[in-house]
Amino acid sequence: MSISVFSVLSAMDLVLNVADYYVLTPYVYPESWLEDGTLRQIISLLVLTNLGAAVLYLGLGAISYYFVFDHKLMKHPHFLENQVQREIKYAMTSLPIISIPTVALFFAEVRGYSKLYDNVSDSPLGWSGLFLSMISFLFFTDMCIYWIHRFLHHKSIYKLFHKAHHIWKIPTPFASHAFHPLDGFMQGVPYHIYPFFFPLHKVLYLALYIFVNIWTISIHDGDYRVPGALTSVVNGAAHHTDHHLFFEYNYGQYFTLWDRLGGSYRHPSPLMGKGPHDVIRKLEAEGKLGSDGKANGNVRNGVTCKEE
Repeated sequence: MSISVFSVLSAMDLVLNVADYYVLTPYVYPESWLEDGTLRQIISLLVLTNLGAAVLYLGLGAISYYFVFDHKLMKHPHFLENQVQREIKYAMTSLPIISIPTVALFFAEVRGYSKLYDNVSDSPLGWSGLFLSMISFLFFTDMCIYWIHRFLHHKSIYKLFHKAHHIWKIPTPFASHAFHPLDGFMQGVPYHIYPFFFPLHKVLYLALYIFVNIWTISIHDGDYRVPGALTSVVNGAAHHTDHHLFFEYNYGQYFTLWDRLGGSYRHPSPLMGKGPHDVIRKLEAEGKLGSDGKANGNVRNGVTCKEE
């Protein structure tokens, strides 16, 4: 599922201007390094991108892990030993690599090649344009991510890149960005290219990407509650859990639209009484969990899960 932690810094000229004014110009760079110099901007973007990625991933991930994630899921037979530490380690080693091509796109934005704008008056549709661009952003990126995600599941390349993310059969919020670097970058591309094709207010761009990061973490947080009327429309944690468990279903990011059109929709097993929590309750009732609250290997092999 899409990685978007870098995108919160996408209106990078705003972030770069603030960093230059308060920190970089007075305390870091010599006077001979002009603020609009190519090398200085690239170095600054690399530093800000990696710092922002770490803060967002660890900060939002920790909030979700401690206040939303149900820790009983760690009793599930497919929850790995030291999984949380492994998820964090994998993400934190991948993010700096992903930042390299990402910064190239940020640099293009800073240099004015995108359609990002500063003021509502710059939009031909005014305030209504903000609302329309928000909706189109969600539907455009959802469509692109569906097909990129599905492509990454193709048998000829799956094991090379995307399988690393499917190690986490019962993901925690920290699995949200634990991708192979190429996988993570490819699934982040739709967020970056949208403002090169469509006008978008810079502040709205930042707000959308904060939302994207929260959403990406939320579909890995094990909270399967979805309002009944939205179950068939919104791709929530329950849907994405089945993607991790059964591999070839529910590729979407926000909506179920493209899964339905592409024939890959699966009604979530957690909403049918057949999800991870139900497995744990059954094992507890049968006395198949050890004294540490975890199942042994034999039990793990007997729990339904597709191995790719």
